[in-house]
Amino acid sequence: MVADVGRDHLSLRAVARFGNDPVRLPDGLHWNAVELFRQSLAGLRAAAADVGSAGLASIGVDSWAVDYALVRGGRVIGPPFHYRDEGRATGVDAVHEVVPAELLYERNGLQFLPFNTLYQLAADPLVELADHALLIPDLIGYWLTGRMVTERTNASTTGLLDVRTQDWDVDLCGRLGVPTGLFPELVDPGATIGRILPDVADAIGVPGLTVTAVGSHDTASAVVGVPMSGEEAAYISCGTWGLVGVELDKPVVTAASRAANFTNEGGVDGRTRFLTNVMGTWLISETVRTWERSGSGGTVDLARLLGEAAEFSGRPTLFDVQDPRFLPPGDMPSRIAAYCAEHALEPPEGRPAVIASIVHSLAAGFARAVEQAAALSGRRVTTVHVVGGGVQNTLLCQSIADHTQRTVLAGPVEATALGNVLVQARALGAVTGDLDSLRRLIARTHDLATYLPSGQSEGLVR
Repeated sequence: MVADVGRDHLSLRAVARFGNDPVRLPDGLHWNAVELFRQSLAGLRAAAADVGSAGLASIGVDSWAVDYALVRGGRVIGPPFHYRDEGRATGVDAVHEVVPAELLYERNGLQFLPFNTLYQLAADPLVELADHALLIPDLIGYWLTGRMVTERTNASTTGLLDVRTQDWDVDLCGRLGVPTGLFPELVDPGATIGRILPDVADAIGVPGLTVTAVGSHDTASAVVGVPMSGEEAAYISCGTWGLVGVELDKPVVTAASRAANFTNEGGVDGRTRFLTNVMGTWLISETVRTWERSGSGGTVDLARLLGEAAEFSGRPTLFDVQDPRFLPPGDMPSRIAAYCAEHALEPPEGRPAVIASIVHSLAAGFARAVEQAAALSGRRVTTVHVVGGGVQNTLLCQSIADHTQRTVLAGPVEATALGNVLVQARALGAVTGDLDSLRRLIARTHDLATYLPSGQSEGLVR
């Protein structure tokens, strides 16, 4: 993604896209990190060709959280595991035997997800061979610059950061047997990681380019990219996952927030992202993949299918999208049918009905999370911002407005990329100000769609 950023303008365009397909090896599901780096270099080369080498000022890298690569002597020890690998959860009991779940939450403020980094480390026999562990965007940054760092917002997802100080919890690491210094020094968004290596410069055709730390957990960048309408706003960063929450000045670490599985993750400028993970459009994409693999009709036209789902005249079956059976890859329609059978629900029949069921169930799950975020944080929520790929799903956005009974402001789609480039631009001096001023720039330069609860209007207002 290439951005042109200034005090009164902000434009963004895609110059290269590529797939990110995991690889199943005999020992489990992995990310193809080397291919991701190769494609990233190709994308940077395309960016340089698009704007001219003199037009590029900085690179910022963000990705998903929790997964890591082990490094010894500067070399990666095998391909990083994928958090959806079934073996990633085997470290949970080992960690909780040392530090019970409630005490762990008091220290790291992190929601329980069985693939959180500290659980993965506990199940990883290769840790003892490693000098360092690098989270995925830090790995790409290392390959670009030769410098190892750990960006703080992503570090907050490991479970090894003190929720109050936002520094490594050395005592907790020691108790869990995580070697001191396994993760490199912490840096904040806006810090300079370094200049690209000569080989990288040759590959992309741009010498001396700077790599700048951003909110490298993609949700941290996405929240920067939310054109927040005020303090009475919640957000849903809707993609493969739906991250639902509010932005706070300090963490909420209570028995109630732990019971609700809400997390306190680091945000840009020291903010707290108080949120919970809700299964996102992964359910739709995996359902489509199941149908395409079935051999009964080739490629599925999702846009058409969503239109048919919007016209579905029956009452959509609502199911719990948070049921653990929906986490791994696999046959989602069969799993939904099995869930319905177990819970005495009418299973959806036909593809439009299945998609309608998923969309409305996701909206119901998002609505519950919005209510919880408001109650647990003491925040009044009158508006829900939806950013990310889910913005393009008008049926989902309208259903969120209906289930939350709140105004939904949808957009921008590329909130993560916008948050990424705005942090870079501020570090370079192209823009100035706090997060509110960065968000006002987004609001001035990007159109949002407004969805009102059905019955209050005709729905979508542009």
